[in-house]
Amino acid sequence: MLATFMEVLDTSVANVSLPHIAGSLAASNEEALWVLTSYLVSNAIVLPATGWFASVFGRKRFLMTCIVIFTLASVLAGAAASLGMIIVARVIQGAGGGALQPLAQATLLESFPPERRGVAMAVYGMGVVVAPIVGPTLGGWITDNYSWRWIFYINLPVGLLALAMTHTFVEDPPYLRAGRARRIDLLGFGLMAVGLAALQILLDKGQEADWFASGAMRALAAAAVLGLAAFVVRELLTAEPIVQLRIVKDRNFAVGLLLITIMGAVLYASLSLLPLFLQTLMGYPALQSGMAVSPRGLGALASMFIVGRLVGRVDGRWLVATGFGVLAVATFMLGRLDLDVSMRNIVLPNVVAGVAMGFIFVPLTTMALGTLRNEQMGGATGLYNLMRNIGGSLGIAATTTLLARAGQRHQALLVGHLSPDNPLYGDRLGALTAALTPQLGAGAGEQAMALLYQEMVRQATLLAYIDAFRLIALVCVLCVPLVLLFRRVRGPASAAAVH
Repeated sequence: MLATFMEVLDTSVANVSLPHIAGSLAASNEEALWVLTSYLVSNAIVLPATGWFASVFGRKRFLMTCIVIFTLASVLAGAAASLGMIIVARVIQGAGGGALQPLAQATLLESFPPERRGVAMAVYGMGVVVAPIVGPTLGGWITDNYSWRWIFYINLPVGLLALAMTHTFVEDPPYLRAGRARRIDLLGFGLMAVGLAALQILLDKGQEADWFASGAMRALAAAAVLGLAAFVVRELLTAEPIVQLRIVKDRNFAVGLLLITIMGAVLYASLSLLPLFLQTLMGYPALQSGMAVSPRGLGALASMFIVGRLVGRVDGRWLVATGFGVLAVATFMLGRLDLDVSMRNIVLPNVVAGVAMGFIFVPLTTMALGTLRNEQMGGATGLYNLMRNIGGSLGIAATTTLLARAGQRHQALLVGHLSPDNPLYGDRLGALTAALTPQLGAGAGEQAMALLYQEMVRQATLLAYIDAFRLIALVCVLCVPLVLLFRRVRGPASAAAVH
């Protein structure tokens, strides 16, 4: 889990450092976004193929190779002297890091007996749920106190320690040995790479380019749909697929893929919304806004170990349903924010949301993968982590678009109140003009109107954030009945599935 925590942390730790990276490398903020996009694209391509690579090279050998690639690419990114160099380093880093999550998850699931897998997934959840929450805070602190380059350099000692511990403690299972000759499905891998790369770039750049109003975005959408559709057909027909898509026929795994996609969307959407709200509307610095979100990680950390011990004793469906219900309440609490909100009113719903994440992630993973055979774990964990990441990209893209469109809609409605026919507006304009006249003289009236317009824009933007948080809460409520689609995973059934 040490390598996985390091890798997941890198997906979010660079976000708050982008302006510093852009300034240091003489790039615009839009160009600097490729530092994030390039990593996510190569990461997404490797994720679903992890099981195939592990079956060919051996899981332990492949894991150690990925740690080396990721660590060396981190050093290269930290030493980058140009934007092109750091983008190349991030592509290599994403390719090395993409396999770390599913390899760790598969290793943990196979190392623990079925009745102890809840504890194993609690350990795994420390990386994939807690790391994205603490990432922006850690990245902001390192950037403010040292340099953005150290967000990459710190991976060197962690990577070396992870490499030594993997070499010492991790073993390949009996059915998985390196050196088996298998033909690589180059056509399938190529179709997957094209489809996932196009989809990831579309989600990252869509709002910036006004989505389908842009010819480039339409081309990316077509490439994503055609590439992924052809990939699915190819993998179902070929004798040696690079991704075992047939495991989706397992009912629990299929339901788990759907819910982990939604959970990824909810997690990353709320994590992108709240710091943005605090910085743009409340004037918080980056580090302080990150600290306001960090209590969510503490709540998740505490609940995961509690829930890890409940899994196997309590029906996992009720735990997941409780988690989504509590998360809906916490997100609705954030949907009641205003421009006079105190830090306490931000921290409390974040702690509650973190607790809810623990109730969702641990039993959801246990039920989704609990009915599969050990030989299927490698491919299943790759798909499972891919869908969580795609869900995150979908959530961020959807909320970013909603903010922009809802803000415009609310402005159009509120601007009608800035009229001389509105006595409240007239009174406020008169009071502001009188207050500014000693300083500005004849220009006081225009300045007063500008100040009122700015306040209207802030109120419209606030309403857009409220809409986004309430939509996330509604999505969480709709997930509660979906949990009933799971078959219950019992101890004996799990054992039977393993053997």
